[in-house]
Amino acid sequence: MAIYLDHAATTPLRPELIEGYLAQLQVLGNPSSVHGAGQRARMAVEDARDQVAKAVDCHRSEVLFTSGGTESNNLAIKGLYLAAKAQDSERNVVITAGTEHHAGIDPVEWLETSEGAEAVWLPVSPTGVIDLAWLDTYLSKNAQRVALISLMWVNNETGLITPVSKVTEIANRYEIPVHSDAVAAFGHIPISFKDSGLKTMAISGHKFGAPVGVGAVIVARDAKVAVTSHGGGQERGIRSGTLSSPLAYALGKAAALAAEELPEIRNRVSEFAQDISRGILEIAPDAIFTRGEEPGYEGIIHFTFPGCSGDSLLYLLDAAGVCVSTGSACRAGVAQPSHVLMAMGRTEDQARGSLRISLGQSTTRADVDALLAAFPMAYAGAHRAGLPGN
Repeated sequence: MAIYLDHAATTPLRPELIEGYLAQLQVLGNPSSVHGAGQRARMAVEDARDQVAKAVDCHRSEVLFTSGGTESNNLAIKGLYLAAKAQDSERNVVITAGTEHHAGIDPVEWLETSEGAEAVWLPVSPTGVIDLAWLDTYLSKNAQRVALISLMWVNNETGLITPVSKVTEIANRYEIPVHSDAVAAFGHIPISFKDSGLKTMAISGHKFGAPVGVGAVIVARDAKVAVTSHGGGQERGIRSGTLSSPLAYALGKAAALAAEELPEIRNRVSEFAQDISRGILEIAPDAIFTRGEEPGYEGIIHFTFPGCSGDSLLYLLDAAGVCVSTGSACRAGVAQPSHVLMAMGRTEDQARGSLRISLGQSTTRADVDALLAAFPMAYAGAHRAGLPGN
């Protein structure tokens, strides 16, 4: 059986919710129907809404179910922008960073080409830290033109944590809404939507033990969000479409478990991560820990290996039965260096020499031992092969 260390891509379905999820699949009824069958399905949805709200620390009415993180980011980013632009045609600037996931970057670029937006890219340090002083200065001169700011809470490739409350503190001085892609954050670090100052936030179930295909966009009650998904008017009219009560049940249960178990899981993951980092540096002393000393989620361990191809490392580890990645699963198979590392100022060769190991609630000591046992041979082989074209 393969050793799975790619939890930032997706996590195993939590065994605690499987029985209830299968039972919900057999419940007949559209949650929008008024008859008894429909209301039984609706009850499962609303119970799940309560669980998600408690887990992310928001009001239950702020939880809107979606198909996952990509849809949530699109609804929020496009909705905030179009609402701001409708209120004031001069507000066409979207501030974001080149280190964002493509689910955050691509909607911004679509707004540029289709809706007259201007993307302003925050400067980031070589470890990926956004320049808050630059943001403050920019807003002091251009706030009247800014429609929104969109920044992810935890970087899915490097694990770097964005100081969300500091961003919103600056933005709120100018009444600029802030959206955060919290897909890599929720279930892994403590988060509170209520205390964050955010107007919208995205989460995705399969990153914390729910099935693929369900997530939520958290929309503050006072947020102005234009409707971009039209239909039956479900989910406050912001996200139309028949709700899946089984998927909502699974999201709620997984969110509740993730929040409840977070301290214990994070402590265990942190211990494993330290052992992995120490072991890798003993084998490859010239390896560079990508986020340096900056605050990050411990379960994402990202290194670059000078003169070594990350793809070669991945394939050789996979041949040894260990599943890791070189970055975002959404870009896997694309023959391009990581856009995240390139935005951090890495060269193409440096960006191609990266490896991401990501841990989760199902990671065991045996998984860590298997990785460290397989790594020396994989590294030796990848180092001999070098970089393509060199």
